Amino acid sequence: MKPIRYSLLLLIFTFTCLSEGAAAAAPLTEQQVLDKYRAKVESRLLPRFRYAGVDWPPQELQLLVIKETRQMELWARSESGWHYIRDYRIKGMSGGLGPKLKEGDRQVPEGSYRISRLNPNSSFHLSMKVDYPNAHDRKMAQRDGRRRLGGDIYIHGNQVSSGCLAIGDNAIEELFVLAALSGKEQLHLLISPVDFRTHPTRALLMNRPDWVAELHREIAAEMQNFQRNRP
Repeated sequence: MKPIRYSLLLLIFTFTCLSEGAAAAAPLTEQQVLDKYRAKVESRLLPRFRYAGVDWPPQELQLLVIKETRQMELWARSESGWHYIRDYRIKGMSGGLGPKLKEGDRQVPEGSYRISRLNPNSSFHLSMKVDYPNAHDRKMAQRDGRRRLGGDIYIHGNQVSSGCLAIGDNAIEELFVLAALSGKEQLHLLISPVDFRTHPTRALLMNRPDWVAELHREIAAEMQNFQRNRP
Protein backbone atom coordinates (compact mmCIF):
# COMPACT_ATOMS: atom_id res chain seq x y z
CA MET A 1 0.00 0.00 0.00
CA LYS A 2 2.89 2.37 0.62
CA PRO A 3 3.84 2.81 -3.08
CA ILE A 4 0.18 3.40 -3.97
CA ARG A 5 -0.32 5.93 -1.20
CA TYR A 6 2.88 7.75 -2.16
CA SER A 7 1.80 7.84 -5.82
CA LEU A 8 -1.54 9.36 -4.86
CA LEU A 9 0.19 11.92 -2.66
CA LEU A 10 2.60 12.84 -5.46
CA LEU A 11 -0.33 13.17 -7.87
CA ILE A 12 -1.99 15.62 -5.49
CA PHE A 13 1.20 17.64 -5.10
CA THR A 14 1.71 17.70 -8.88
CA PHE A 15 -0.69 20.63 -8.84
CA THR A 16 1.37 22.49 -6.22
CA CYS A 17 2.84 25.15 -8.47
CA LEU A 18 -0.40 25.73 -10.35
CA SER A 19 -2.28 26.57 -7.16
CA GLU A 20 0.30 28.87 -5.59
CA GLY A 21 -1.32 32.05 -6.85
CA ALA A 22 -4.72 31.23 -5.40
CA ALA A 23 -5.86 33.43 -2.53
CA ALA A 24 -6.45 31.87 0.87
CA ALA A 25 -9.83 32.11 2.61
CA ALA A 26 -8.42 34.71 5.01
CA PRO A 27 -5.48 36.17 3.09
CA LEU A 28 -2.46 37.40 4.99
CA THR A 29 -0.25 40.29 4.00
CA GLU A 30 3.51 40.09 3.63
CA GLN A 31 3.86 42.35 6.68
CA GLN A 32 1.65 40.07 8.79
CA VAL A 33 3.82 37.08 7.92
CA LEU A 34 6.94 39.10 8.71
CA ASP A 35 5.51 40.12 12.09
CA LYS A 36 4.54 36.53 12.87
CA TYR A 37 7.84 34.81 12.10
CA ARG A 38 10.51 37.50 12.44
CA ALA A 39 11.42 36.83 16.07
CA LYS A 40 11.67 33.08 15.54
CA VAL A 41 13.75 33.48 12.39
CA GLU A 42 16.09 36.01 13.97
CA SER A 43 16.69 33.70 16.94
CA ARG A 44 17.89 31.03 14.50
CA LEU A 45 19.76 33.13 11.95
CA LEU A 46 21.26 36.08 13.84
CA PRO A 47 24.02 33.93 15.42
CA ARG A 48 24.98 32.63 11.97
CA PHE A 49 25.13 36.13 10.49
CA ARG A 50 27.20 37.40 13.42
CA TYR A 51 29.59 34.47 13.07
CA ALA A 52 29.97 35.26 9.35
CA GLY A 53 30.48 38.96 10.06
CA VAL A 54 27.46 40.07 8.01
CA ASP A 55 25.02 42.81 9.00
CA TRP A 56 21.39 42.05 9.75
CA PRO A 57 19.36 42.43 7.65
CA PRO A 58 21.89 41.70 4.90
CA GLN A 59 22.46 43.98 1.91
CA GLU A 60 22.26 41.17 -0.63
CA LEU A 61 21.49 37.45 -0.64
CA GLN A 62 22.35 34.52 -2.89
CA LEU A 63 20.82 31.06 -2.99
CA LEU A 64 22.78 28.27 -4.68
CA VAL A 65 20.69 25.23 -5.59
CA ILE A 66 22.54 22.02 -6.47
CA LYS A 67 20.10 19.57 -7.98
CA GLU A 68 22.31 16.48 -7.83
CA THR A 69 22.73 16.64 -4.04
CA ARG A 70 19.42 18.37 -3.28
CA GLN A 71 21.20 21.10 -1.37
CA MET A 72 20.46 24.82 -1.19
CA GLU A 73 23.16 27.15 0.14
CA LEU A 74 22.42 30.58 1.60
CA TRP A 75 25.07 33.28 1.14
CA ALA A 76 25.03 36.94 2.20
CA ARG A 77 27.14 39.85 1.00
CA SER A 78 29.01 42.33 3.14
CA GLU A 79 31.55 44.98 2.17
CA SER A 80 34.25 42.28 2.16
CA GLY A 81 32.36 39.98 -0.23
CA TRP A 82 30.14 36.91 -0.07
CA HIS A 83 29.88 34.87 3.13
CA TYR A 84 28.41 31.40 3.58
CA ILE A 85 25.53 31.30 6.08
CA ARG A 86 23.97 27.83 6.00
CA ASP A 87 22.59 24.90 3.97
CA TYR A 88 19.00 23.85 3.45
CA ARG A 89 17.93 20.38 2.41
CA ILE A 90 15.63 20.28 -0.62
CA LYS A 91 12.98 17.88 0.61
CA GLY A 92 10.92 17.67 -2.56
CA MET A 93 11.67 18.20 -6.24
CA SER A 94 11.14 16.37 -9.50
CA GLY A 95 12.95 15.79 -12.77
CA GLY A 96 16.67 15.29 -13.26
CA LEU A 97 19.76 17.10 -14.46
CA GLY A 98 19.19 19.57 -17.25
CA PRO A 99 17.18 22.77 -17.72
CA LYS A 100 13.42 23.07 -17.98
CA LEU A 101 12.42 23.07 -21.65
CA LYS A 102 8.64 22.89 -21.77
CA GLU A 103 5.43 22.95 -19.80
CA GLY A 104 4.73 19.67 -18.05
CA ASP A 105 8.26 18.23 -18.18
CA ARG A 106 8.44 18.46 -14.34
CA GLN A 107 11.99 19.81 -14.59
CA VAL A 108 13.39 22.39 -12.20
CA PRO A 109 14.96 25.20 -14.27
CA GLU A 110 18.71 25.80 -14.41
CA GLY A 111 20.42 29.16 -14.61
CA SER A 112 20.41 32.53 -12.87
CA TYR A 113 17.05 33.78 -11.61
CA ARG A 114 15.40 36.32 -9.32
CA ILE A 115 12.45 36.13 -6.95
CA SER A 116 9.53 37.92 -8.59
CA ARG A 117 6.93 37.58 -5.81
CA LEU A 118 6.54 36.60 -2.18
CA ASN A 119 3.35 34.66 -1.57
CA PRO A 120 2.15 34.81 2.07
CA ASN A 121 -0.92 32.71 1.22
CA SER A 122 0.66 29.66 -0.36
CA SER A 123 -1.12 26.32 -0.20
CA PHE A 124 2.22 25.04 1.09
CA HIS A 125 2.77 27.39 4.04
CA LEU A 126 4.76 30.19 2.33
CA SER A 127 6.36 30.51 -1.08
CA MET A 128 8.60 32.62 -3.31
CA LYS A 129 8.01 32.75 -7.07
CA VAL A 130 10.99 32.23 -9.38
CA ASP A 131 11.07 34.41 -12.49
CA TYR A 132 11.16 31.46 -14.91
CA PRO A 133 11.15 31.78 -17.87
CA ASN A 134 13.75 34.53 -17.82
CA ALA A 135 15.19 36.34 -20.83
CA HIS A 136 17.72 33.55 -21.52
CA ASP A 137 15.03 30.85 -21.37
CA ARG A 138 12.86 32.74 -23.86
CA LYS A 139 15.78 33.45 -26.19
CA MET A 140 16.84 29.78 -26.31
CA ALA A 141 13.24 28.65 -26.79
CA GLN A 142 12.93 30.99 -29.75
CA ARG A 143 16.16 29.58 -31.21
CA ASP A 144 14.88 26.01 -30.77
CA GLY A 145 11.37 26.78 -31.97
CA ARG A 146 9.88 25.76 -28.63
CA ARG A 147 6.63 27.17 -27.23
CA ARG A 148 4.67 26.63 -24.02
CA LEU A 149 7.67 26.94 -21.72
CA GLY A 150 5.62 26.58 -18.56
CA GLY A 151 5.99 28.69 -15.44
CA ASP A 152 4.71 28.97 -11.87
CA ILE A 153 7.98 27.74 -10.37
CA TYR A 154 8.19 28.32 -6.62
CA ILE A 155 10.39 27.72 -3.62
CA HIS A 156 7.91 26.70 -0.94
CA GLY A 157 7.31 24.90 2.33
CA ASN A 158 6.16 21.33 2.87
CA GLN A 159 8.11 18.29 1.62
CA VAL A 160 6.67 17.26 -1.76
CA SER A 161 6.64 19.11 -5.05
CA SER A 162 6.56 18.70 -8.81
CA GLY A 163 8.65 21.17 -10.79
CA CYS A 164 9.18 23.39 -7.74
CA LEU A 165 11.54 23.25 -4.75
CA ALA A 166 10.03 22.15 -1.42
CA ILE A 167 12.35 22.97 1.48
CA GLY A 168 10.13 22.50 4.53
CA ASP A 169 8.23 25.04 6.60
CA ASN A 170 11.05 26.22 8.87
CA ALA A 171 13.36 26.88 5.93
CA ILE A 172 10.79 28.82 3.89
CA GLU A 173 10.01 30.94 6.95
CA GLU A 174 13.67 31.92 7.15
CA LEU A 175 13.99 32.76 3.46
CA PHE A 176 10.65 34.56 3.32
CA VAL A 177 11.61 36.78 6.28
CA LEU A 178 15.05 37.47 4.80
CA ALA A 179 13.56 38.40 1.43
CA ALA A 180 10.93 40.61 3.07
CA LEU A 181 13.51 42.43 5.21
CA SER A 182 16.18 42.89 2.53
CA GLY A 183 13.80 43.23 -0.42
CA LYS A 184 13.09 40.43 -2.85
CA GLU A 185 15.09 42.33 -5.49
CA GLN A 186 18.20 41.67 -3.38
CA LEU A 187 17.73 37.89 -3.43
CA HIS A 188 19.48 36.10 -6.30
CA LEU A 189 19.04 32.45 -7.23
CA LEU A 190 21.49 30.22 -9.09
CA ILE A 191 20.27 26.71 -9.94
CA SER A 192 22.94 24.24 -11.05
CA PRO A 193 22.76 20.57 -12.05
CA VAL A 194 25.90 19.71 -10.01
CA ASP A 195 28.40 21.47 -7.78
CA PHE A 196 30.76 22.83 -10.43
CA ARG A 197 33.19 23.97 -7.71
CA THR A 198 34.21 20.32 -7.34
CA HIS A 199 32.75 18.80 -10.51
CA PRO A 200 34.59 19.14 -13.85
CA THR A 201 32.98 21.53 -16.31
CA ARG A 202 31.96 19.36 -19.22
CA ALA A 203 28.85 18.33 -21.07
CA LEU A 204 26.67 16.43 -18.58
CA LEU A 205 23.83 15.41 -20.83
CA MET A 206 23.26 13.82 -24.19
CA ASN A 207 20.41 14.63 -26.53
CA ARG A 208 20.06 18.21 -25.25
CA PRO A 209 20.17 21.47 -27.28
CA ASP A 210 23.72 22.64 -28.01
CA TRP A 211 23.30 25.75 -25.84
CA VAL A 212 22.98 23.69 -22.64
CA ALA A 213 26.75 23.08 -22.42
CA GLU A 214 27.38 26.84 -22.64
CA LEU A 215 24.74 27.49 -19.96
CA HIS A 216 26.51 25.04 -17.66
CA ARG A 217 29.85 26.76 -18.27
CA GLU A 218 28.27 30.09 -17.32
CA ILE A 219 26.77 28.56 -14.16
CA ALA A 220 30.15 27.02 -13.29
CA ALA A 221 31.90 30.39 -13.68
CA GLU A 222 29.36 32.13 -11.45
CA MET A 223 29.65 29.44 -8.76
CA GLN A 224 33.34 30.22 -8.36
CA ASN A 225 32.31 33.40 -6.52
CA PHE A 226 31.01 31.27 -3.65
CA GLN A 227 33.88 29.28 -2.18
CA ARG A 228 33.43 27.63 1.20
CA ASN A 229 36.30 26.85 3.51
CA ARG A 230 36.40 23.08 3.31
CA PRO A 231 38.49 20.83 5.58
